[in-house]
Amino acid sequence: MSRTFDDLLPTPLDAGHLAALAPLDLNADLLALLDRWVERGWLRALDRAFVGFLEERDPQGNPLVLLAAALASHQLGHGHVCLDLGATLAEPDFALSLPPEGDALAGPLLLPSQLLERLDLATWRQHLLASVLVAEGSQPEQAERPLVISGDRLYLRRYWTYERRIDSALRERLQQTEAAPHDLRARLDQLFEGGAQAGLIDWQKLACALATRSGFSIITGGPGTGKTTTVVRLLALLQAPAVEAGRPLRIRLAAPTGKAAARLTESIGQQVERLAVAPAVRDNIPSDVSTVHRLLGSRPGSRHFRHHAGNPLPLDVLVVDEASMIDLEMMANLLAAMPEHARLILLGDKDQLASVEAGAVLGDLCRDAEDGYYSADTQAWLEQVSGESLADSGLQAGDASRHPLAQQVVMLRHSRRFGEGSGIGQLARLVNRQAAPDARALLQKGDYADVYSLSLRGEQDKALDRLVLDGLGRGEQGPQGYREYLQVILRQRPALLTPVDDPQWNAWALQVLQAFERFQLLCAVRKGPWGVEGLNQRVGRVLTAARLIDGEQPWYEGRPVLMTRNDYGLGLMNGDIGIALRLPDEQVHDGVLRVAFPRNDGRGGVRFVLPSRLNEVETVYAMTVHKSQGSEFSHTALVLPDALNPVLTKELIYTGITRAKDCFSLVEPRSGVFEDAVRRKVKRLSGLMLEQV
Repeated sequence: MSRTFDDLLPTPLDAGHLAALAPLDLNADLLALLDRWVERGWLRALDRAFVGFLEERDPQGNPLVLLAAALASHQLGHGHVCLDLGATLAEPDFALSLPPEGDALAGPLLLPSQLLERLDLATWRQHLLASVLVAEGSQPEQAERPLVISGDRLYLRRYWTYERRIDSALRERLQQTEAAPHDLRARLDQLFEGGAQAGLIDWQKLACALATRSGFSIITGGPGTGKTTTVVRLLALLQAPAVEAGRPLRIRLAAPTGKAAARLTESIGQQVERLAVAPAVRDNIPSDVSTVHRLLGSRPGSRHFRHHAGNPLPLDVLVVDEASMIDLEMMANLLAAMPEHARLILLGDKDQLASVEAGAVLGDLCRDAEDGYYSADTQAWLEQVSGESLADSGLQAGDASRHPLAQQVVMLRHSRRFGEGSGIGQLARLVNRQAAPDARALLQKGDYADVYSLSLRGEQDKALDRLVLDGLGRGEQGPQGYREYLQVILRQRPALLTPVDDPQWNAWALQVLQAFERFQLLCAVRKGPWGVEGLNQRVGRVLTAARLIDGEQPWYEGRPVLMTRNDYGLGLMNGDIGIALRLPDEQVHDGVLRVAFPRNDGRGGVRFVLPSRLNEVETVYAMTVHKSQGSEFSHTALVLPDALNPVLTKELIYTGITRAKDCFSLVEPRSGVFEDAVRRKVKRLSGLMLEQV
C-alpha cells in the first residue's frame, strides 16, 4: 500500500522518516493535491505546470522541494520576488495570501496551512539544500539549477538573477562619486531663490544637491511635494555647467506608462518655461517623455530590448518618473542598458502601490527614506552646500558603510497640494500611518468639505447611482458625477454643419475630455458587483435610464474607453483614456463616431481615431486603483468590495485617496472593510540591497 503525501508530515517531522518514504508515491500524491488547489483557485495553473517541469527533471526528487517550488511560483503571482520560508511557516495564510483554515470551500481537502503547520524551517532548508534542483546563491557552479536559496529565501533562478544584477549595478553606481560644480552653493541659491516656507527645511534644494555627487539618486515624496519641480531644477543644475563648457548633456525622460509619460511631458514643459536660467540651458532641458519600453526599444513577442549592456542607451542623464510602478525585471533591464558614465535619477511616491508584476523596487530602495540615516559626512556636506540646517530635522544618524543607499535618497516632506487644512491630505496621512480608528473618525465627523463617506445598504442602494450621476449634489460648483461631461457633449457641441476640420471640434472634444476627468470611480478589484466589471455595467444602466447615453449599442456617443495595451501604430499607450464623439461626415447625415484622445506629446490638442481601429480597449466609468496610478481627477470615488480581499491594503487605499485633487468619496458596501484594509500593509518579499557593502 503506497503512502500519501500527508504521511510525509508527522508531528514532529524528522529526516529519518522522510528517507524511508517512496518518493514516486509522494510526488504523485503532491501533484494530485496541487491539482486540487488549482481547481480551488489557490494556485495558478502556471504554478502547477512549473512543478510538473521540475518533477520531470528530477523524478526521484523530494516532494518538499516541489512544494516549495509551487509556493515560490505562487508568490511571484502576488508580486513577491521570492518565498520567505520562515514567514511562510509562521503565518502561512497571510504570507501566501491563501484562504484561512476555516474556508467554507475547503471541505476535506488538505489546506496549504494545514500542510505547512507540521513542517519546521531547519528541515525544509535541509531538503532544499540537498536537492539537485536548488542552488545556493553563493555557488556559481550550480548556475543551471532552476531554484536558488539564499538564507531563508527561495527564488526562481530568473528572479534571483534580476535581483543580483540590480543590487550589483546600484552598489557600483553608489561608489562612483561625481565632481560637483565648485560654485554649487551659488547655483543652488539662484535656482531656489526665495527658499522654502519660513521654519521649514527646503528638501527640494537638498535633493538637488545630493543628486549632483553620484551616478544614482532617488527623490521620493507624496502628491504635491514638488517632485517634478525639483527634478526640473536638478536638470538645470546639471545642464548649466555642461552648456557653459560647450558640451550639453544628453538628457532623456521616461515613465512606466503612456499616461504617466503624457502627464510628465505637460508638467515638465510648464516648469522649464518658468526656470530662471539662461535660454541656452532651458533649450537643452527636454520636455518630451517616453515610456520605459519605448526608450529601451521593446521587441514585440520578446522579453528582450534593443538597448542592453552590449548596446547601451545614448544618454548622459536619465530621469524615470512614477518609479513605484517599475517591476524587478524592468529595472534590471533598465540598469543593464545604462552607460557607465550616465546618471540615473528615480522619482516616485514610495507609499503608492507597487508594480503589477513582481517586485517593489522603489519601496525596497526607499526603506530608510523616512529616517534618513545620513552619515555625519553626508549631513555636513549637505548643510555646507545648501545652507540648510538639519539639526532639527528629526532624522536618524546613519553610517555610510551600513546605509550606502540612504546617502543618495531624499524624501520631500511638505505637500503644497494637501496642506493642514486639506481633508484629503489628512486622511491620506492617517491611512499611510495605518491609524485606522483616526481615519474612520475623520470620515465620520465631516469636518472637511473635500472628504465624503457613503455607506451603502446592499447592492440595490440607490445612493451610489445618485453619486455616479450628480456627484455630491452640491450644485454646479460642487463635486460632480458623470452627468457633467455628458452635458458638455450636448451643450457645447458645434453645429453639425461646421466643417470637420474647423478648430471648434478639437476645442469641444478637449472640453469633453477635461470634464470627464472631474469624476472617476475607482475599484480595488475587477470582478463582482463592486469591481470594475460590475460597476461599469451598473453605471451604463444608470446613464441609459437617465437618457444620457444609448447604452444598448456597443459603441455610442459618450462612451469612455481605456487603452489596455500600447498601440505604437496609433501612438496610443496603455492607460490612455478616450471618449467616443459624433463628428460631421459628408457621407453620413447625422455624422460618424470617432474616439477623441488627448495628445500625449505635451503640445496639447486632441486626436480622433475610428472605433474599428481600437481592439485593446474597455469601458472606463470604473477603473482599478492600479490603472489610475499616474492620473489625477477632481472628484474621486473609491468603491471598496463587501469582503476583505488580499489586494486590500493601506497602499491601495492611500493611492486611491491621493488620485483626488479636490474631493474624495469613500463608498462602502459593508462596514469594517476600510479599517481592515488600512491595518494591512504590502510587504513584498525580496533581498534587494539588504546585505551590507
